[in-house]
Amino acid sequence: MTIIAEHGFLILALASAFGFFMAWGIGANDVANAMGTSVGSRALTVTQAILIAMVFEFLGAYLAGGEVTSTIRKGIIDADSLNARPELLVFGMMAALLAAGTWLMIASIKGWPVSTTHTIVGAIVGFAAVGISVEAVYWSKVGKIVASWVVSPILAGSISFALFRSVQTLILNHSDPFARAKRYIPFYMFTVGFLMAMVTMLKGLKHVFKDADLSMSFAQCAGYAALVGLFVAAIGIFFLRQVKEELPGENKDPRRKDRYASVERVFAVLMVFTACSMAFAHGSNDVANAVGPLAAIVSIVNTGTITAKSMMPSWILLLGGAGIVLGLATYGFRVMGTIGRRITVLTPSRGFAAELGAAATVVTASATGLPISTTHTLVGAVLGVGFARGIAAINLRVVGNIFMSWLVTLPAGAGLSIVFFFMLKGMFSD
Repeated sequence: MTIIAEHGFLILALASAFGFFMAWGIGANDVANAMGTSVGSRALTVTQAILIAMVFEFLGAYLAGGEVTSTIRKGIIDADSLNARPELLVFGMMAALLAAGTWLMIASIKGWPVSTTHTIVGAIVGFAAVGISVEAVYWSKVGKIVASWVVSPILAGSISFALFRSVQTLILNHSDPFARAKRYIPFYMFTVGFLMAMVTMLKGLKHVFKDADLSMSFAQCAGYAALVGLFVAAIGIFFLRQVKEELPGENKDPRRKDRYASVERVFAVLMVFTACSMAFAHGSNDVANAVGPLAAIVSIVNTGTITAKSMMPSWILLLGGAGIVLGLATYGFRVMGTIGRRITVLTPSRGFAAELGAAATVVTASATGLPISTTHTLVGAVLGVGFARGIAAINLRVVGNIFMSWLVTLPAGAGLSIVFFFMLKGMFSD
């Protein structure tokens, strides 16, 4: 208690800096994952993707990211065991933020798409197991997270595989794919609108209505999402009418697949919607990885005790949203390149299947309580699209490097956190 009272301002300043650093890492790595399929398929340029993400990630983080942060603090470790020494939880959360930010920076430089959730979880487990006690960790929760390494990419990959197969069967593998696209793409657009609305409401907007008796059940969310799906389909039909079929000209080789160009332009319009919605949903959900520990620190410093709930001040959400935007703008291009171009070659129709498969997986996980990683889900979805075109379409070397980075993430976060925990503890000890 005396340590917190004596050094409260310095602790808050460092914690804010570490939280901003962690948010920067989320922007450089995790947000780049969400936008990578749109960029890799050339539906959006890097600049357009960054501008969309800057707006919708920030809106998601600031407007719909303000949940209480007891899950990150109490769902992984037994915080009640630290009531006698709350400063240990403060040092631990500071160490976790710094460790997670450091690992995300390293991964982003290498172009590795890693899970920010697993990074912060590994960091919290590391300082708790070594700095406090092994019994302080809820190992069953850690076990579920490890299981999600397998479950989420397989589920997303399977859905994306089936989606792209349906696109091939219904549209691409026909003599007149443009006419088939006009007939079937509105149904895909409805599905996109429905699932993106479900992602947003289940993973984001529920936090806005948490304290206002306006929370919605899964069935209510589905009803509203169906309306959004119809609205998106209507907009899609409007844009579809603007796209004219490009036939091979006199100077073009008729053997070229120019007939697919118009179809891909329709899918490119579709991916603008998916990019905006995924950015908002991601910002509302994953900003808690950076600001959750920071809110816990602020609460302890202000009260001197570990409270059951620590509310999220607006300035913390502002800090997290700004960090995410800066991370994407300054370093997101590397991971976007890995997701969008190096795993397999993406076109708008393939990128659509990958993004929709990932969204469907997130909705399924939200409904069933399955712990998943956005990163693992998106990589699995891209792999599923690649498999639909044959194993030769996938860069297995890049995939192997990604899998290795996943295996290293938890221990890397834990090891760095342990080092930083004892450094901080030594700095502030009497």
